[in-house]
Amino acid sequence: MPLNDDQNSDFDSSRLSESTASSSDSEYSRQSFTSDSSSKPSSPASTSPPKTVTFDELMAAARNLSNLTLAHEIAVNENFHMEHVDLPQNSLEGRVKQIVHKAFWDHLESELNEDPPEYYHAIKLFEEIKETLLSFLTPGANRIRNQICEVLDADLIRQQAEHDAVDVLGLANYVIITMGKLCAPIRDDDIKQLKATGNIVELLRQIFHVLDLMKMDMVNYTIQNIRPQLQRNLVDYERTKFQEILEETPSALDLTTEWIKESIKDELLSVSCETSSSPGADGSSKPNLSPTLVLNNGYLKLLQWDYQKKAIPETLITDEVRLQKLKEKLNELRIIACVSLITSNMVATTIVGLPDFADKLKRISAVLLEGMNKEKFDLKEALNTIGVQICSEVNRSLSERGFPTLNMEIQNSLVGQICSIVEEDNPMSSLIDKRIQLYMKSLLTLPTIQKCMPTIPGGLAVIQAEIESIGSQYASIVNFNKQVYGPFYANILRKLLFSEAPMGKTGTDASTN
Repeated sequence: MPLNDDQNSDFDSSRLSESTASSSDSEYSRQSFTSDSSSKPSSPASTSPPKTVTFDELMAAARNLSNLTLAHEIAVNENFHMEHVDLPQNSLEGRVKQIVHKAFWDHLESELNEDPPEYYHAIKLFEEIKETLLSFLTPGANRIRNQICEVLDADLIRQQAEHDAVDVLGLANYVIITMGKLCAPIRDDDIKQLKATGNIVELLRQIFHVLDLMKMDMVNYTIQNIRPQLQRNLVDYERTKFQEILEETPSALDLTTEWIKESIKDELLSVSCETSSSPGADGSSKPNLSPTLVLNNGYLKLLQWDYQKKAIPETLITDEVRLQKLKEKLNELRIIACVSLITSNMVATTIVGLPDFADKLKRISAVLLEGMNKEKFDLKEALNTIGVQICSEVNRSLSERGFPTLNMEIQNSLVGQICSIVEEDNPMSSLIDKRIQLYMKSLLTLPTIQKCMPTIPGGLAVIQAEIESIGSQYASIVNFNKQVYGPFYANILRKLLFSEAPMGKTGTDASTN
């Protein structure tokens, strides 16, 4: 069922059918980064020299970004849907809307109560209702279309009004019957309530409310229908849209270039440290960095990104919320793993090895860490409470099995170590974090994440199910991003890694050549 023009907005779905199949852009080889690929159809056009961006060009780029973001969300988020949201009544907007609407409906009631009645605004309402009903119809529904146009003919209603012969209630009842034929089953109760409404003004007001709900149902129905098509064509669609943004806004890859430059610096530092620690190594030789390694390192940095203070690369805007949620969940899992490891190191193995004991401690931590990423959350206090609860649970388990409980010194030490997790450079926290990063890094080298999962590093067994789920989501985001933006990354990496110019100068050239 088609949407009307207002519901479609400026979402350009026709672009999908024009896209062409792309070859595996996520496969990065040295040849693809060193050769000149600007003439290839799948490669983005070379960046044009700096130019003054007009307001119209800026707005066009914003519309392209909006369309790209919406298409991406619909395709990758199976739960994405639109909802009808009412403004809070205590808000300024809510009060203004309530006052204006009440004034209109009161005025309509006074018009209909005049002798003879005044039908001007009532006719306007039926015109709007008519257009809304027509927007729900498929192209082939000619019979009901003709019927709606005939019954809700504004000229005919005006002629009837001139002779005081307008049956407003009859017209409203026809509208309700037609809505019942067109609405989704979930709206059947709303239609029944309309039929039970006696006051004509209240009835018209409720008709518009239910029509708004039906519009939202239509939008969600359309989203479900276009999702498979978007999923089939999303790579080409997103790449085409981003190329349009880049042509209208030449600086649209500046943050992405800086992100890759930071990753290169990290890799150079890592190689330098390894070289200096290797006996007989030639420190003067130029490091030979792998483009894939550089890019994967950049993706790993997103799991430790400060999303509140630092702008994300332009090529990852469509997945910013998902990446931020993954980062937050990993922070929570890191703490849970730390708590479990600290507890197992301090408590007798007879207790730690009990069936479901580790899961019980994990549930205690997870409940008390809920909402830990909110600004006002007191993590130090939460960890203290976790420590106390774990001591209580350990002592209960020890007592049930006839073992002596933990003395106060051990309990204080356990709580203290748990509370120290938040301290900077905490050895336990750093260890778990490195192992999580190692696991995530190993995921990026797998050809098919669904068929083969890497071995969970030591100390992460308690969070294995959760970290595998997050890892699968993370790898899916990264692999899809590589498919879409691979040619753009290739151009940047070619200039930064294989140009003879220093990296600082190359960054400038990348935006001007």
